[in-house]
Amino acid sequence: MKRQNVRTLALIMCTFTYLLVGAAVFDALESEEETAERRRLEAKSQELKSKYNLSAESYRELEWVVLKLKPHKAGVQWKFAGSFYFAITVITTIGYGHAAPSTDGGKVFCMVYALLGIPLTLVMFQSLGERINTFVKYLLHRIKKCLGMRRAEVSMANMVTIGFFSCISTLCIGAAAFSYYEHWSFFHAYYYCFITLTTIGFGDYVALQKDEALQNKPQYVAFSFVYILTGLTVIGAFLNLVVLRFMTMNAEDEKRDAEHRALLTRNGQASSVHAMDTGPAAPAAAVGSGGGGGGGGGGGFRNVYAEVLHFQSMCSCLWYKSREKLQYSIPMIIPRDLSTSDTCVEQSHSSPGHCPETPSNRCFCNARRSAISSVSTGLHSLTAFQGLMKRRSSV
Repeated sequence: MKRQNVRTLALIMCTFTYLLVGAAVFDALESEEETAERRRLEAKSQELKSKYNLSAESYRELEWVVLKLKPHKAGVQWKFAGSFYFAITVITTIGYGHAAPSTDGGKVFCMVYALLGIPLTLVMFQSLGERINTFVKYLLHRIKKCLGMRRAEVSMANMVTIGFFSCISTLCIGAAAFSYYEHWSFFHAYYYCFITLTTIGFGDYVALQKDEALQNKPQYVAFSFVYILTGLTVIGAFLNLVVLRFMTMNAEDEKRDAEHRALLTRNGQASSVHAMDTGPAAPAAAVGSGGGGGGGGGGGFRNVYAEVLHFQSMCSCLWYKSREKLQYSIPMIIPRDLSTSDTCVEQSHSSPGHCPETPSNRCFCNARRSAISSVSTGLHSLTAFQGLMKRRSSV
């Protein structure tokens, strides 16, 4: 079974197991409290009916009025400030539920607005998070160099640590502010910030819903809008750093498998041509057919380096990607001046021995023949370059 299928099945099983564990824990924590709360509310309801002599119908009508009045405690919800707040909760998928369109036109526009706004917002936060990560990585690299550290490279662990503490700091700042403005405890304010910035949006705690805050506290309204958007950006940067790498693993594996199959196909074509052709032109023909199998005008030089990477052994004078990148893909290794090298190969096909030796094309170890070790007998397309066929130790 392919690695991608195994990973997908494992993720499905882990997700359902996680759901079962979560259901069991919430059942144990919340079910008894819910039952007790329901009994208290029913007792209070009977007490009010008896005290004010309310019939069941009158009591239901009173309930309906109280529920409908709840959103209006913040003042008028659908003026510009309230509408802007609602638009934020729509396109960020927070969806508190504190307000909802009541007209058919408003409902239709809400669906169309969300259909266009949600993808736009996701892409915006994704792009912004990637830019923030790049800037932080550059800044951390400069700080390490200024401090004179021997290894100035910024590792993944460094970035994850900074992202984690940035998220915690953002949540703590918001919790302190909302606990002051909303008169919540710090824990409840922290809970509200977490539910908001993760876009869960239960709606049990909603800011700007007391004392007509939307109309009477413009500074608090502005802070709330800026905090939500900034906090979502910070969370988005952290998710971009940690989660998206795993989200693209299947696509990377598919790409690597396709490159591997193409590489094996080129090797097979080069091997068949090498076996059929004889004479002094046979090596050049084998390289030419390998390059053609790889897609045409790239020349045989590209296939040589693809094979070198496949067997993880290469000439000491070539530029290549870092070991970390080689773990996730099999790219085509390109020398510092591929165009010059390919030109040299093409000239050697037409007029052997007339390739100019410049500093850029001297990379085939003309001065010091540091060649690839004979890892496999399947590197048939390397026969065109006799200097590369000598057995040397790999780098």
